Amino acid sequence: MVARQAVDGRRAETLEKLLEAGAEELRAVGHEALTVRSVAARAGVSPATAYTYVASKNHLFAELFWRYLDSGRPEAAGSGALERLRATTRGMATQLAEAPELSAAVTPALLSSDPDVERLRLRIGAEFLQRFADAIGDDIPTERLDGVLDALVLAFSGGLLQAGMGLITYTDLGDRLDSVVAAIVEGHL
Repeated sequence: MVARQAVDGRRAETLEKLLEAGAEELRAVGHEALTVRSVAARAGVSPATAYTYVASKNHLFAELFWRYLDSGRPEAAGSGALERLRATTRGMATQLAEAPELSAAVTPALLSSDPDVERLRLRIGAEFLQRFADAIGDDIPTERLDGVLDALVLAFSGGLLQAGMGLITYTDLGDRLDSVVAAIVEGHL
């Protein structure tokens, strides 16, 4: 957790209660109606206590997304970089489609200027980068790897933004990225 302060023991229990309540409240009322106060009430803590752990609802959404993303890291299967990358992007797109409320909440949340969100945004971006690097393995020459990874992260992030704006669905994201991933990778193998 990138909480506003270090947590352990009882404080960690309070944080977990808040995060569970946040996920429940998000599913119940959606991201626009959710407030840190309503999450605090659901968790049985005071709003002041809640704000010692999360700076804003954007921070809460980013934390919930980070935990959700971190909890579902499937192994990229396939015989080559292209197959493994497609499996990776499809797996992440499927994971997002399975949590529509969280997916809808995280797009505007990650665009916020909140410093607590910024730290999580960097972790999330690093996770995307690592997943793509793991899927590529040794199949792309080292001198081309950074450019390929940058292109993949930018393409996936752009796809997330498109889905967040409602231009495509999270379910369609995996299909749409198949040709993009191929275009990026095939010229570098």
